[in-house]
Amino acid sequence: MPNNIKLTFCLLILVLSNGLLRGQETYTYVTRGEQQMKLDIYRPTNPRPDHATVVYLFGGGFVVGARNDSTSVQCCKLLAERGFTAVSIDYRLWLKRMSPDKIKWTKVFDYFDSSIRVATEDCCAALRYIVDNSGQLGIDPTKIILTGSSAGAVTILQTDYCRANSRAEAEVLPEGWKPAAVIPYAGAVFETQGRLKYKTPPVPTCFFHGTEDKIVFYRTFHLCKHRLAGSSWLVKHRFKKNRYPYWIMRFKGRGHEVAGYLTDTIEEFEAFVNAALAGRVTYYDAKCEDEALKPNKWTKMNIIQLYTGK
Repeated sequence: MPNNIKLTFCLLILVLSNGLLRGQETYTYVTRGEQQMKLDIYRPTNPRPDHATVVYLFGGGFVVGARNDSTSVQCCKLLAERGFTAVSIDYRLWLKRMSPDKIKWTKVFDYFDSSIRVATEDCCAALRYIVDNSGQLGIDPTKIILTGSSAGAVTILQTDYCRANSRAEAEVLPEGWKPAAVIPYAGAVFETQGRLKYKTPPVPTCFFHGTEDKIVFYRTFHLCKHRLAGSSWLVKHRFKKNRYPYWIMRFKGRGHEVAGYLTDTIEEFEAFVNAALAGRVTYYDAKCEDEALKPNKWTKMNIIQLYTGK
């Protein structure tokens, strides 16, 4: 092979390799009975100057989904391509044990309570593992951002809510530690003990939600002391009222499909992370209409249809 061709070939390999991700790493962060709970780490080829890490939680209604399903892998690879260390974690799927014909809608809040509680416990255990082993893993524990889709979005919001209120689910977290930011895609906070409030401030939070979401409610759904508070309710009644730092992207006329918008909103994601890590206290409220993001089967689907298939 002539030298000039060899040089061209070597340069081509070098250019292509710069766009590739380093090998994925898998660790067991806790064992629940006989189930090993694992996390996958995706390393960036060109890390951000701040070496930020994003912990991603998959969606699936607490019934399906996995840390290494196609959507999780796609999101984590994109985050790594943008310079983040991305971590995708397992969490227990409590509702997986329930067949649709056995669901009793009078007990729906009990189902949510159990599902969200065990998922939050697992999220906190994973975060404890990451923080405790941050040196070995090459992660800065002060620059960990939580993001998630649907059930994963609920879990990360619940994790920060439990941290701020010193709830049992979060007691495993290192004392004084908190995430740098939380970015839920169609998330909510669940309260079973009366008034939903933060005893200490939540971390900067960027909400993405469809205004017509009938699965993880955009506004709120409550009965007696139980409340599932969606993004709009949280912003209006807690974040804005108490001047907690927040951004909210309200996708007009969209339903639960917004849960899958991380790859479509990566620029906004990064802008919020940059502001949060810079310590800027910001407030941003946007009504979004994007013709490139078309309605799909999730636009009009409601929670009963999700769990019964009817």
